[in-house]
Amino acid sequence: MDKMTASLKAFFLFVGIVLWSGIWLTGFDLVHWLLYTPATFFILSAVTGICPGMIFFREIFRDSQAQGID
Repeated sequence: MDKMTASLKAFFLFVGIVLWSGIWLTGFDLVHWLLYTPATFFILSAVTGICPGMIFFREIFRDSQAQGID
């Protein structure tokens, strides 16, 4: 598995903090529950260095490139 660069971790952390700030400013009881998932995944990706979305899409595009599909 590839190591995530420090700049990518900082980006995920920044976006996660912005999303959580928006949720807090809007009100935790007013925000739809679906908005919590990317906010949480961004923070977890910054802390652990593992991003499920990047892994998923890397696998999808690797398969299509191996078959010669552009």
